Amino acid sequence: MEKPVVILIFTTVIMSLECLVQSDASTHRYKSGDDVPFYANKVGPYSNPSETYAYFDLPFCQPDNLEKKKESFGEALNGDRLTFSPYKLEFLADKDAKVICKKRLTKEEVAQFRTAVALDYYVQMYYDDLPIWVFLGKVDKDGIDDPNEYRYHIYTFYQFEIYYHKDHVIEIVVRVDPSFTADVTNDEEVDIEFLYTVVWKETNTPFEKRMDKYTSSSSLPHHLEIHWFSILNSHVTIFILMSCMGAIYLRVLRKDIYNLAQDEEFSDNQEETGWKSLHGDVFRYPKCKYLLSSALGCGTQMFAVVVVTLCLGVLGVFQPYDRGVLPTSLVIIYAITSAVAGFSAVSFYHQLEGSNSLRVILLTGGIFSCPLLQTFFFLNTVAFNYGSTAALPLGTIVVILLLWVLLALPSLVLGAISGKRIRSEFQAPCHTTKCPREVPPQRWYRHVITQMAMAGLLPFAVINIQLYYIFASVWGHRIYTVYSILFVVFILLLITTALVSIAMTYIQLAAEDHEWWWRSFLCGGSTGLYVFGYSIYYYFLRSDMNGFMQTSFFFGYMACVSYGVFLMLGTVGFHACLLFVRLLYGCIKCE
Repeated sequence: MEKPVVILIFTTVIMSLECLVQSDASTHRYKSGDDVPFYANKVGPYSNPSETYAYFDLPFCQPDNLEKKKESFGEALNGDRLTFSPYKLEFLADKDAKVICKKRLTKEEVAQFRTAVALDYYVQMYYDDLPIWVFLGKVDKDGIDDPNEYRYHIYTFYQFEIYYHKDHVIEIVVRVDPSFTADVTNDEEVDIEFLYTVVWKETNTPFEKRMDKYTSSSSLPHHLEIHWFSILNSHVTIFILMSCMGAIYLRVLRKDIYNLAQDEEFSDNQEETGWKSLHGDVFRYPKCKYLLSSALGCGTQMFAVVVVTLCLGVLGVFQPYDRGVLPTSLVIIYAITSAVAGFSAVSFYHQLEGSNSLRVILLTGGIFSCPLLQTFFFLNTVAFNYGSTAALPLGTIVVILLLWVLLALPSLVLGAISGKRIRSEFQAPCHTTKCPREVPPQRWYRHVITQMAMAGLLPFAVINIQLYYIFASVWGHRIYTVYSILFVVFILLLITTALVSIAMTYIQLAAEDHEWWWRSFLCGGSTGLYVFGYSIYYYFLRSDMNGFMQTSFFFGYMACVSYGVFLMLGTVGFHACLLFVRLLYGCIKCE
């Protein structure tokens, strides 16, 4: 129990230090006339959150000396490319119709702006680490039926309204003046003038609460009502499951166990049927035990990653728009928890009397990370060809590979060595016979595919509502900060998965099928298939995402996430079923 605690403390310290560093950068005190950091970040289609480009990829007015901010590891992972903005917003300095520049747009630049407006581009900037969004332009469709006659305009006049408290910047709001636009409909040169105004206003909001406007959006009353309704619905689902399993125990199992335990002579003379006849085979080691051990080890690691991440979220480590803290955390936590994967996989493999530990270590290290890295390199190539900021720079890729080679792999090996040294014998209350029992023919509804379809439905129903909010945050522009509610739903998901897996295992044993090892893992992990199915539904029916790059990013990373959910919940289902089978057969007298 000491190692997970050390991992949690170590990760918490790392993330807290990173947050403190970012906090120090944003708590600078300013005097009147001081320059406040103002960065232009990126642009992109509003409907495609992964498809982003550098701000100056569009022909905006560039400062005389184009200077880029040195990006951190988290900013690179987040696709941020911060460049000093041409707008000058000194502290407490009001400005009225300040001209940035006057320029003549070429035909190519006009076409570039027109395409961006047609795709509903937005612009993102940061002022003193406060995010700003504004749409690039508008499409005039009023009274026009023919799309070929639409008029395309870009906004040229930004109005900045900045709130301050003492010597701190608290809030910034940017508005556009719809009467100041440039028509970029036709392929002809256009003279354009970019202007802006700045108005400073005092507020009583302290600096410590300036981010509350972003976090409160996910805690509005109507959103919280939906979240709590989801939790109540999950409690009802679990209650129904426990009632059904309690009825099975009271009406069937308790009677059988009582008869077998109390009357030994009756037990010897009576012909055994159902689950009682499997005591000599139920603990027979499964096929491909090295693969099962590796899958369980990697699933345990996924479980540790989710638990640590949720704990950090509940502790308030992740704040909106911290520019890459969450992806940085996931990379570091995944690398460190490789020790958990190595320990779990090798220790269980040796409990099953396995002898080839090296194969299990290699398989555990690659069963999830190899598909993830292959997907990453493919998507990074796609983003690079698009010229998107989603393509990670070479230096960031090298850092990721070094973390995997110098941190994840050594942690995996150390965990495996510990698992081999601290191994214990497999605890089976019944002896296994030499000759395996033949499994009788099963009806169609007892086949593995059918049981997986039934087993994944209820756990998916528990997380269905939360999935929408998570998808809207990751694949949209909604803010999600209610980690406490997400933690509660995660616990309910684990309970539901365990109960459903136990129920499916009992149905299998009652049909005299003793090959429950892999079945329990597949049934538990089947919720991951439902998650991927939901992603297909969300893409086509709940979002406006389009284009090859966005489609590739969405389905590529959702396939990896669904696979991770499959491994994690499969591990939960297996261990719940293993405990159930041990308790069940430990209550009867086995020869």
